[in-house]
Amino acid sequence: MACPYAGNGSLHDDTATPLGTEIGMIYGEYLMLDKVLSSQRMLSVVDNRPVHDEHLFIVTHQAYELWFKQIIFELDSIREMLNIEDLEESKTLEILKRLNRIVLILKLLVDQVPILETMTPLDFMDFRTYLAPASGFQSLQFRLIENKLGVKSDQRVKYNQKYSEAFGNESSAMEAIQKSENEPSMLDLIQKWLERTPGLETDGFNFWAKFQASAEKFLDQQVQTAMQEPVEAARNYHLMDIEKRREVYRSIFDRDVHEALVSRGDRRFSYKALQGAIMITFYRDEPRFSQPHQMLTLLMDIDSLITKWRCKTTEICMRIRIFICVTCIV
Repeated sequence: MACPYAGNGSLHDDTATPLGTEIGMIYGEYLMLDKVLSSQRMLSVVDNRPVHDEHLFIVTHQAYELWFKQIIFELDSIREMLNIEDLEESKTLEILKRLNRIVLILKLLVDQVPILETMTPLDFMDFRTYLAPASGFQSLQFRLIENKLGVKSDQRVKYNQKYSEAFGNESSAMEAIQKSENEPSMLDLIQKWLERTPGLETDGFNFWAKFQASAEKFLDQQVQTAMQEPVEAARNYHLMDIEKRREVYRSIFDRDVHEALVSRGDRRFSYKALQGAIMITFYRDEPRFSQPHQMLTLLMDIDSLITKWRCKTTEICMRIRIFICVTCIV
């Protein structure tokens, strides 16, 4: 019978030959649980001074790293699909599914933080000396995720930004980092994809010219309405508010202003990619742009969730540092 969970919609092959023993591999063998479940080496136990919460600390961070591995696996597959000129609709659906999977994983990582918070700073200090000079900022996989997403170095946490200091003794780690820096990032690929948005052609639909004319008409109407305000203070307030909006539109329509904002780091996308993103947003209810809009929404969710996770983990570190300062004073 057809298996609904078979890859690529294929039928389940009941004649497949097991890869293990003659009777097939059992659950634990397939997942290699003997290695996974025996990898929690508690240094406090090795030192004959067991600390209960060290086990929680190890398991939590190992779980993070396993999910990081899955995120990297999904990102690599998405970047491969995006790295073509003509993106098929079927591929777009698959990209949406995998982006949504990354979002759900990140939500899980954020929800996992409260479990770690059940360990107080005092509990952590009982085994912290065993970890020196280790730090969560030394996570190779998180560095790779940042590179693959396209996060610039000046937008990251300042601590341990020099890879040579964190991974200098690991040639394989340095090679993986350099490779991820040289490959097209998700940001690069999304930018090229947005630049190809249909409808931006000046000799075709020419969305940008229509959008600019509509915006100017709207602002002119707002000015006319404001001028009819009998109270001078209220009229001046409305006119000032309209001028602020005009400045925002000017930063969108004036290429030079936009490129200045990009060079300053206030914007990331090229001028053509910005046009594509705005068009997709305006026409998001149209069938042709529904999936592209969902892609952009999921990418913003990923950005937001990574920021949220980093904030939560940083808060834990800050509480521990404050505790150390207080105990030193006392």
